[in-house]
Amino acid sequence: MYEDKTLVCKDCGKEFIFTAGEQEFYAEKGFQNEPARCKECRTAKKAASKQAREMYDVICADCGAEAKVPFKPRNDRPVYCSNCFENHR
Repeated sequence: MYEDKTLVCKDCGKEFIFTAGEQEFYAEKGFQNEPARCKECRTAKKAASKQAREMYDVICADCGAEAKVPFKPRNDRPVYCSNCFENHR
């Protein structure tokens, strides 16, 4: 039913193949649009957005270790490092 398509990346301009398997996956997930970026540019965009996230230094309320969190801590709630957070779940 699906056939491989050649698309052009909107970031780097290189051609890439949108495989039949990828098209089937997109259809199963209900995605309406074809990918606009090649795999390398998609990966780079995801990495850049993760780096752009502001991180805040905190002291874990349980073990006292220093940690970084992606939200601004408030004084009315405890903040935990990754390990202690998992223990509280």
